[in-house]
Amino acid sequence: MLDLLITEFDKGLRTLLAPAPTLRAYPDDGLEEAEMSDAERRHALGLMRINHCGEVCAQALYQGQALTARDPAAREALKQAAWEETEHLAWTERRIAELGGHKSVFNPVWYAGSLAMGVTAGLLGDKWNLGFLEETEYQVEAHLNEHLESLPAQDAKSRAIVSQMREDEVRHAETAHELGAAKLPLPVKGLMHVTSLVMKKSSYWV
Repeated sequence: MLDLLITEFDKGLRTLLAPAPTLRAYPDDGLEEAEMSDAERRHALGLMRINHCGEVCAQALYQGQALTARDPAAREALKQAAWEETEHLAWTERRIAELGGHKSVFNPVWYAGSLAMGVTAGLLGDKWNLGFLEETEYQVEAHLNEHLESLPAQDAKSRAIVSQMREDEVRHAETAHELGAAKLPLPVKGLMHVTSLVMKKSSYWV
């Protein structure tokens, strides 16, 4: 048990402090940096900071869910989703640096809260655990669609990253559904949406 706690604590430190790894190529590799006004660059930076913070939350959420998942197939789906979210961390982190910004200072707070939510979801049982994964990915897909509409049209690099992230999130939701995800009650979905709005508003600026 102690070994497990140490391992999970190490994962948290790596998520928050260490450069994230990626096995796949960066989606924006080979694309030229676009000419943008200061306002456009700040806006692109804010959106990418939201996406990075969202991936920090996803890491913690899936880490907590995998810890308490009972079904091996559910556990593997969560681990695979977590790995791809790690790649998203790498992609968004590099893009934030290219845009001249920094990661959100609230990342540790959101990580801790998401980890607690993930553990709780897992304790409720695998169908609810997978339902939480499915709904999370639906909501992430929706906000990525909004970002694609809002990003400067000429910012091909940010757009390439967000597009690939959206593709991955759709696949995660489909996998959860295929494994028997339960539909979450509307109040739970609403609470998740409100929490997401608070995260997005705060991380856009800092």
